[in-house]
Amino acid sequence: MKRLVALGIMMAALGAQAAVPHFAVAGDHFELDGKPYVIRAGEMHYARIPRAFWRERLQQVRAMGLNTVTTYVFWNLHEPEPGRFDFSDNLDLAAFVRTAREVGLNVVLRPGPYVCAELDFGGFPAWLLRTPGLRVRSMDPRFLEATARYFKRVAQEVAPLLSTRGGPILMTQVENEYGSYGEDHAYMATIQQQLIDAGFDLPLFTSDGPDPTLLDRGTLPGLTPVVNFNGTVDEVKDAFAQLAAFRPNTPRMSGEYWAGWFDHWGERRHQVSPKLAADAVDWMLGQGISFNLYMAHGGTSFGWQPGANSHGTTYQPDTTSYDYDAAIDEAGRPTPKFHAVRAAIERHLAPGERLPDLPAQAATIAVPRFTLDESVALVDTLPKPIASRLARNMEAYGQGYGFIVYRKRFAEGASGKLDLGAVRDYAHLLADGATFATLDRRRDEHVTELDLAAGSTLDVVVENMGRVNFGPMLAEERKGLTRAVSLGDKPLLDWEVFPMPLADVSGLRFVRGAPAKRGPTFWRGHFSTSASGSTFLDTRALGKGHVWVNGHHLGRYWRIGPQQSLFLPAPWLRKEDNEIVILDMDGAAEAPSVQGLRDPVFATPG
Repeated sequence: MKRLVALGIMMAALGAQAAVPHFAVAGDHFELDGKPYVIRAGEMHYARIPRAFWRERLQQVRAMGLNTVTTYVFWNLHEPEPGRFDFSDNLDLAAFVRTAREVGLNVVLRPGPYVCAELDFGGFPAWLLRTPGLRVRSMDPRFLEATARYFKRVAQEVAPLLSTRGGPILMTQVENEYGSYGEDHAYMATIQQQLIDAGFDLPLFTSDGPDPTLLDRGTLPGLTPVVNFNGTVDEVKDAFAQLAAFRPNTPRMSGEYWAGWFDHWGERRHQVSPKLAADAVDWMLGQGISFNLYMAHGGTSFGWQPGANSHGTTYQPDTTSYDYDAAIDEAGRPTPKFHAVRAAIERHLAPGERLPDLPAQAATIAVPRFTLDESVALVDTLPKPIASRLARNMEAYGQGYGFIVYRKRFAEGASGKLDLGAVRDYAHLLADGATFATLDRRRDEHVTELDLAAGSTLDVVVENMGRVNFGPMLAEERKGLTRAVSLGDKPLLDWEVFPMPLADVSGLRFVRGAPAKRGPTFWRGHFSTSASGSTFLDTRALGKGHVWVNGHHLGRYWRIGPQQSLFLPAPWLRKEDNEIVILDMDGAAEAPSVQGLRDPVFATPG
């Protein structure tokens, strides 16, 4: 009998223990396993870091004193075409979360559907723009059907890792800074319900600026609001005063404390002092306030990932580097900001808590200068053309990223004012394969003079420089030529169109030497390295274009800066033969040469 009673007491105790949620919002604070918990988080995006580096970077985050890693989920990468999902290799979200748990980190998940993140179209897949009139971040049923499918697929990946199953994912964000975009509470409630229906049965939260109007527009009753901001300790105090006034008795958390900032092409590099960031962390921890450093490690917006901002009608494309002046730099090396933040956190550790030692610093290497001596003109690589009465936007031809070429043949010659209507985003104009003009959306350029002889061919090569990822322009960011084209005030019709997404450049056929005419050109070369480590390809001698190494698209370079080098991760290098392909849009007169540097290069735009 005594054994039965004892067994009953034990079972009751186990039941009571099981009733305590792994993670919970308890009034004005968070709790983990029934005890008050302060989230010390840092943002890091798995898709911006080669998978071979994940563990090392997460260990660095832990060594900085953080107990949580926060990541967005990039819808555009996970569902590149409707219903076709990819969670493999560098997009294996569940593997990233499991690795975080293995190094002692919890996780905060931010699946959007909109993420901003200086990502093309704010993380929305470009194929949404193929549907005429579709409105993102709205009650448009076509959009909501797509978001519901996406959330279910993400939940399928991470369900066993949610805090309600004892996993490391503590909570999940609903949308992202919606208060800065709209005020449709029905839409926000629908996104919240879609997440719940998908299986996200854990605490949910919203993230907005601390302004009371943004908070009112961006959150809902029953959701935990957190606030995004930067600045001095006084500005931090003010942000939390506004949050407390908006909703008392809620956990205080900075969903994003901007410890750095991102860069635009043609503008100055942004930097934030280590002391400013460390002082903010010190004050928040002294008040028992949770935070998320955005970014702890920024990484790189490889390939076609970078987005853009818009200031009024001014277009501001983002650089390839997403270093963000973060505590851990683009190559994975701790910076003075890292050590300042770590010291601030150490002053607030619980009795007996000790931070892990910092792992060995990531190696970077130099690569001696080498020349790319094989080439092929871009106009000699065009795919099969599409006959088109009008020159339409890129999405109308089923294309999301890369370049698109519009060709017009003039049997009788042509001259006068050529107006492309709107260039999205940078155009090289070629006459019979040779460049004669460029038009830059940043300067609202879309008009040039045309003077072609009979039998000439006009090619308009338009580069997608990244869709706007923040603000009202987000909804209508189609690329290529997006308005009617005219010559001498008369419509210019009957085009051949060549979509060039450049997802794979392995099929290009090169020959020795330079093309006969100066226009956009692919160049190929080879190099070897005996050392192990990442490097930064020096692009200062190049103009404007893109680089691929061993099939990996490193991203865009542009002489206008501030970025003047491209990060090449060690896992993408081979000891013996490395193939490099450069798309030189400016049409160099001779074979280009590059070298690898141990450190990145930045320049102040003139």
